[in-house]
Amino acid sequence: MKAAFVYDDRLSRHILSESHPMKPVRLRYTYELLSAYGSFNTVDSLLVPAREAKKEEILSFHTKQYFNGVRSLGRSDDSIDPHLFNFGSGDNPHYPGIDKASLLSSGATMKATDMLIDGQVEAAFSIAGGLHHAMPNYTYGFCVFNDPVLAINKFLKKGLKVAYVDIDCHHGDGVQHAYYDTDQVLTISVHESGSFLFPGTGFPEETGTGKGRGYSVNVPLYPYTSDEDYLWAFKEIVPPLIQQFKPDVLVTQHGIDSHFKDPITHLGLTVQGHAEIVHNLKTLSPDMWLSLGGGGYDVQAVARAWTMDYGVITGQELSDDIPEPYASEHGINTLSDHHFPEMPTGALKEIRHYTESSVRSIHNLIFRSHGIIPA
Repeated sequence: MKAAFVYDDRLSRHILSESHPMKPVRLRYTYELLSAYGSFNTVDSLLVPAREAKKEEILSFHTKQYFNGVRSLGRSDDSIDPHLFNFGSGDNPHYPGIDKASLLSSGATMKATDMLIDGQVEAAFSIAGGLHHAMPNYTYGFCVFNDPVLAINKFLKKGLKVAYVDIDCHHGDGVQHAYYDTDQVLTISVHESGSFLFPGTGFPEETGTGKGRGYSVNVPLYPYTSDEDYLWAFKEIVPPLIQQFKPDVLVTQHGIDSHFKDPITHLGLTVQGHAEIVHNLKTLSPDMWLSLGGGGYDVQAVARAWTMDYGVITGQELSDDIPEPYASEHGINTLSDHHFPEMPTGALKEIRHYTESSVRSIHNLIFRSHGIIPA
């Protein structure tokens, strides 16, 4: 599979705030780890620089008022009230240059999208993308512009049918919002339940409206769900729906805040479990597969997981031993996780019960409307 990895150092230079959990340096660490493995040394693996998103691309989802507001805040225009667009001192700070940084991260995804549409590659990975919470007129959940929606809109403009699968720990609410009333985009989000985690949405009953009924799919999971139960739920829901929907394009969001070491979430995946999910996505991919980054706040878990993901995408066999000098510089020795917490038997039963309940709800609410008979 010929693939592009969209990255350059401009994507990792900005700082949201000194205390903010989103650390753009994680993107540079991922690139450096892949480089240590020699992942860009083959003709079928292209390292591609980002570009800024164009105004018309942003306006395919966001309002002109919001676009202008972000631009003014990035230029330190004191006449703009940041609270109009949900910017503040907490989750969504604004800083000088926020407009440029946000246009560049979205533009990285649009560059990947262009390469797929033009037939230059069959798969593309934009690790700066996956900012799935941003809403048309306000920032939300660390996300300024919603690049998954911008990319999907470009695919739709070409008359292509799109399936979007989101494996971030947080519900992909902004993408769901964009396509809640259409049957041209199937959105599937597998995430920690909104009963326990931001943004408090993403329940099975959120199935879409009008023509879109049955095309928004949400699989909430219980805190501390680990590889086995996650993969079981994924396989029960995602492959049957993708195979029935028959998309022209698969767009996937690879948030790794589902990792057991993540400091702000509660799921229990390993990086190898995450890669196994990506392997399953690869088997479902049509001729165009756009992969995006997303959440992830343990920066070395991010680097290891997205390195492993890109190995899956390109079919590269990566040694479990981290190459030098990366290993010594960052104090990590293996690509996969070898030590992880064990859950008490009682907790495992509760997790399994919750997982089975979520899957049952999807079977009842979604599968029959697509003509799928649950196994």
